[in-house]
Amino acid sequence: MKRLIAFFATAILLWAQPAYAQGILRDAETESLFKDMSRPMIVAAGLSPANVQVVLIQDDSINAFVAGGQTVYIHSGLIQAADNANEVQGVIAHELGHIADGHVVLADAGAKPAMGISLLSLVLGIAAMAAGAGDAGAGILAAGQQAAMGKYLAFTRVQEATADATGAKFLREGNVSGKGMISFFKKLANEEYRYGLQNIDPYAQTHPLSNERINTLYADVKASPAWNNPPDTALDERFKRVKAKLYGYVAPYASTLNKYPESDQSIYAHYARAYAWHKAGYPDKADAETRALIKAKPDDPYFLEIRGQILLEAGQPADAIAPLKEATELTRYSPLIATTYGHALIATENKANYPEAIRVLKIATNKDDDNPFGWFQLGTAYELSGDSARASLAAAEQASLTGETARAVMSARTAMANLPPNSSDWIRAQDIAMTGQNELDQKKRKR
Repeated sequence: MKRLIAFFATAILLWAQPAYAQGILRDAETESLFKDMSRPMIVAAGLSPANVQVVLIQDDSINAFVAGGQTVYIHSGLIQAADNANEVQGVIAHELGHIADGHVVLADAGAKPAMGISLLSLVLGIAAMAAGAGDAGAGILAAGQQAAMGKYLAFTRVQEATADATGAKFLREGNVSGKGMISFFKKLANEEYRYGLQNIDPYAQTHPLSNERINTLYADVKASPAWNNPPDTALDERFKRVKAKLYGYVAPYASTLNKYPESDQSIYAHYARAYAWHKAGYPDKADAETRALIKAKPDDPYFLEIRGQILLEAGQPADAIAPLKEATELTRYSPLIATTYGHALIATENKANYPEAIRVLKIATNKDDDNPFGWFQLGTAYELSGDSARASLAAAEQASLTGETARAVMSARTAMANLPPNSSDWIRAQDIAMTGQNELDQKKRKR
């Protein structure tokens, strides 16, 4: 019976969990776009733009979610489904509504009543079975689980409707038009109609149906002074570029060439094909696309970045240095671009380049200490330069980010043994060692 209770309890809890996708996609241009397009709503929500992240997930479904903290996750499929930046702003505003309204924190408030119904039906059903009424017991179990599910789904629909209203408020106060929110809901409604979902039971859904959401929100967002704001053409241009490069990266290369044929000489097409050819193993064709991009905009840091990245990954790190250095400087040391630049410097296997690699990678990891690859590259540069103590510290930082707690503790202790006591690096190594050891001790006690 304990096993059955555990099963049904777990089932209830799983309803409350977001559908985690395949993996995080990090790109300097995309992250800069997300930061700028979300800033007005973040400020309207009373949050700090420095503390809110919008993260791209590689998943071709049309979805976005929050899972705790102040991070909004957006699926790559949603970017491809959106027509403009304003539609994505509407989605981000909705997700910020979840954050501001504390919906992740309050998830237990919906799960606990549902769990109570589930467990009660479980007890009554098993009692009926024990008394010889097998069919009746099974019916009680089934009815109880259906009631529990209904209870939880009703809770989530209220949360979604509340987040819609709060998101509309953030759009209005951030002086961002709500037209994108409405037009994106219309897309979702069309998808529901396309797949025959217009006849589904609205009470069996986690979200209100899209047409219902449109009807509820339309009057409110249209009354906003921001409703007739003209589209932000600069933001839309950046969005189209990101959408094209993302398609080239995630779609099969044949699909990219079909969507962006070589006869198409637009910036977006060159961008998409550069990633597609590179992914398919045609470095010369990929390089030709990047040359076309740079010819069109010689000082564009992201075009320089992709050229350097392709050269680096094609085994030409020396040739990659110049465009990556320029891209790094033009973006004022964007951490992701600086990390790639540092990687290229190391890959030349030229000792003269190692001091510059260390300098650049230290800046990158100081600006973004949540990037395991940056710490790996910094550790490699230290090791090649003969500084094994700081190489161990970088390895500890990397391991702590990737969840390798035992390796983090071991590397941190190695660093402490070889660093000047009470120096800033020694203190950081001590912090990692103590935190990691506490985590390991807690896991042992739970066994």
